[in-house]
Amino acid sequence: MAGLSTPETHLVAAIRDRQSAMAAQVVAWAQINSGSRNLDGLAQMRARIADALSPIADSVETCEPDPVTTLAEDGTQVPVPHGANLLARKRPAANRRMILTGHMDTVFPPDHPFQSCRMLDASTMNGPGTADMKGGLIVMIEALVALEATNAIPGLGWDVVVNADEEVASLGSAALLREVARRCQIGMTFEPSVTPEGRLASARRGSGNFLAALAGRSAHAGRNPQDGRNALVAAADLALRLDALKRSIPGLTVNVARLSGGGANNVVPDKAMLSWNMRPLDLEAQQKADHAMGEIIASIAREHEVTISLSGGFARPPKPFDARHEALFMLVRDAGADLGLPIDWQPSGGVCDGNNIAAENVVVVDTMGVRGGSIHTADEFLIVDSLSERAALAAITILRIAEGRLDAALGLKGEIA
Repeated sequence: MAGLSTPETHLVAAIRDRQSAMAAQVVAWAQINSGSRNLDGLAQMRARIADALSPIADSVETCEPDPVTTLAEDGTQVPVPHGANLLARKRPAANRRMILTGHMDTVFPPDHPFQSCRMLDASTMNGPGTADMKGGLIVMIEALVALEATNAIPGLGWDVVVNADEEVASLGSAALLREVARRCQIGMTFEPSVTPEGRLASARRGSGNFLAALAGRSAHAGRNPQDGRNALVAAADLALRLDALKRSIPGLTVNVARLSGGGANNVVPDKAMLSWNMRPLDLEAQQKADHAMGEIIASIAREHEVTISLSGGFARPPKPFDARHEALFMLVRDAGADLGLPIDWQPSGGVCDGNNIAAENVVVVDTMGVRGGSIHTADEFLIVDSLSERAALAAITILRIAEGRLDAALGLKGEIA
């Protein structure tokens, strides 16, 4: 740690002293089920996070989610309950601001068998959300606690957003993320590293989730099939045409995820549902996909004589890796080098709230959380030592941002207007 200043050395020592407490807190938080649809569990997590942030924040508030709907089989919009989100603010009058984000929800519902933590070996913990991302939340909070305890960043304001629906596309929290991001210049999101070695995600694809409800006309399959309009066949045709877009639009991936409908063999099915995901490499691919989808849906409706209702959209815009982002990543890399941590990065097909933040012209690094792996499975694991390791990395990086070390690269002035 030869490259650290004396205040930075003291900061790192304070964080490392918290390693055991951080590990214990991961267990306590991971064993609260907070699946995206478990509103009671999400409320418990929100209260725990608020308790941890209240001693250092100027304000901590609950932000109700925006209304979210999906399609019923008959094509009508039905509400989808979402958990409330949390916003904590420090020095709200400061012009130099950072947005720090994490999510309290996991992919594991209350009836999933994966509900508890265990040590796989002396350094590896298996548990739901340990890496994605209750461990990351603890890393974020501990870095801020250490910085505020030493009054290390008096000129830097920060806003923390912890949302309850990141794993289901942040539809209820997207407006909150955008609003807060617009006040800030630099961001950090505490998703786990891309690899167990600690690699960061640089550029990210965008992502859109879509659901179509198709309504045809029922008829007897033997007596008068000509009077029917087969919604299931129309949905299958729609699926094939959508899938073909990945071969005609450069930089686009398409995953047709679910096709449902139909019933008895002697009845022409009049209802079908189709869901799919699209991931564009850049905004050009996204715009082409949007246009092509509209044309395909219109053609299917006309040719099969069915009605199609569509829900969803591109909730995560592509996140580029430009020169401004590279400057932030280099600052993280240099902080890592001074801590004895090798830091590099690679593009990712995955998406997160970093996509939404970057879309508001915020320079963001979104994999500042723990090292681990096998996320979204019962094999999810956390490398326990990475709790204090990544908290120190975040704290040193934030401190150096507060000192103005990115100002020249980002075109910022000492006193941001």
